[in-house]
Amino acid sequence: MARRSLRTRLTLLYVVPFFLSGAILVTIPVLQTSSTEPAGGQAPLPRPAAPTDTERLTPILVGAAIGLVVMVLVSVVLGWLIAGRFLRPLRSIIATARDISASNLHRRLGRTGRGDEFTELAQTLDDLFERLEAAFASQRRFVANASHELRTPLTAERTLLQVALADPDANTETLRAMCRDLLALGEAQERLIDSLLTLASSEQGIERREPLDLATITGNVVSTRRERARHRGIRVDAFLAKAPAAGDPQLVESLVANLVDNALRHNAQGGRVELVTAATAGRATLTVRNTGPVVPPGEVDRLFQPFQRLGGQRIGHADGHGLGLAIVRAIAGAHGATLGARARPEGGLDIDVTFPEPAARWPARHQG
Repeated sequence: MARRSLRTRLTLLYVVPFFLSGAILVTIPVLQTSSTEPAGGQAPLPRPAAPTDTERLTPILVGAAIGLVVMVLVSVVLGWLIAGRFLRPLRSIIATARDISASNLHRRLGRTGRGDEFTELAQTLDDLFERLEAAFASQRRFVANASHELRTPLTAERTLLQVALADPDANTETLRAMCRDLLALGEAQERLIDSLLTLASSEQGIERREPLDLATITGNVVSTRRERARHRGIRVDAFLAKAPAAGDPQLVESLVANLVDNALRHNAQGGRVELVTAATAGRATLTVRNTGPVVPPGEVDRLFQPFQRLGGQRIGHADGHGLGLAIVRAIAGAHGATLGARARPEGGLDIDVTFPEPAARWPARHQG
């Protein structure tokens, strides 16, 4: 039965009830006519010679058997046709889904059936194809942008070396300056590669969740960046209430670090950054608010795409690589956290990251 097609199984489901019903209908009259004993145990009255019960039942049984066979055959044919008609939308869905590949994910199944389960299946697959198309398009854009970002410092390094080799008057100081430029370009490449690896690892999800305190992680990140904020004249205020969560501590630290770095990098001289952690209804929340340039509300979502900046321009190496908020979004998604961003009317962003309630109770040793 497991190896038979669905159409064959549905046909058998149609035939078996017909066969059982017909067999019961044939058995009932046979049982009724076969009982000839009078009630009360009295001797049977003499009767004239007549055909025996067997002779009378034989035509009935033959006719019933023929009728039963005909009914079974008709039910098989009708069941096969009805099953084929019923499964036609499913065959259409299978054929179209097989034709859809990574190169033509723009195709859709459309409405199949008459508002039944097949229509729901087609709609579910169309939603899946839409998400896959968006994912493939995002991947192609990311690969193209990453290739450009990795090629740029390599081109600059090659240019520096060619200029130094072509300069007949190059001296020790010139070569030292070239080496310093090459080291700076190498450090930029390392930061970019680290960011790409962080983004790739966070998009793969997390295998093991550990208890963590969002307030402790945020406090450690802020303490390592206060000197940079003081150098730029940016005031950093942290209001850190205990916020227990569960996840990968290294990825969560990377999320917080990228949020803080983004708030410091895209800020104004004498600006302000505010960080707040809290636990509401068992869910840990981190809020980062910063001053800075005015962000149009329609541009907020685009800033979380890789290699993007305000105004639709590409990110330069001096301003980072444009991967910070993309990493934040990927890490939040891997943890099942809710990410929200709003543009401030006076300039800057408000970003909230709300982690789901941890499955296990918060261990006492982490409360200190």
